[in-house]
Amino acid sequence: MPEIKSNSLATMAVASSALRAQQGRMRVIAENIANANSTARTAGGDPYRRQIPVFKPTQVQGAEGVQMLRVDPDKSDFKSEYDPGNPAADAKGYVKTPNVNTLVEALDMKEAQRAYEANLNVIETARSMEARTLDILKK
Repeated sequence: MPEIKSNSLATMAVASSALRAQQGRMRVIAENIANANSTARTAGGDPYRRQIPVFKPTQVQGAEGVQMLRVDPDKSDFKSEYDPGNPAADAKGYVKTPNVNTLVEALDMKEAQRAYEANLNVIETARSMEARTLDILKK
């Protein structure tokens, strides 16, 4: 009987690397959303700064997958609001607020969820194809 090579393991490894990367991305997005309304602990201090996941290609099972390399701070400017009674207000009465836009974060979360689901579908399809191939070979 001839040897049959399967790319199923590589396919599943690539998809699972993407699952881990998207899971990390969703954690970062959740942290951004959770801190969207926070302020600094000290008067005139900087509040929470939005975080951005950085991905890189990586080799898995002889194919190219992905991994979250690190999380970088978003360098965009903070917003400021006039609230002189706030303990975090500066000498002029302005409070810096995080550079997090919850609408953008919600859209990023939806995109990450869809990418996660798509990679789950890849794994399920690969499993199903392998099972079907084994059924055919048994006959």
